[in-house]
Amino acid sequence: MPQQPDTNAFEKHYRIAELARLCGLGRETVRKLVKDEPDVIKIRMGRKKAHTSYSVPESAARRIHTRLTNAR
Repeated sequence: MPQQPDTNAFEKHYRIAELARLCGLGRETVRKLVKDEPDVIKIRMGRKKAHTSYSVPESAARRIHTRLTNAR
């Protein structure tokens, strides 16, 4: 049976700056929220953590948003 492709690969992905602008939060706050989240793609450029880019699938962004709004 052929293996199904990961559906996260074909959904919209956001960068940290884009999510920060949409949510009205700082980039560092958003980075801390997504850095350990499952399905978030981390692309490290070199050895320094400061050179890491994040690609956040829409499903992960929705999951984080739901978790934060339900925390009240």
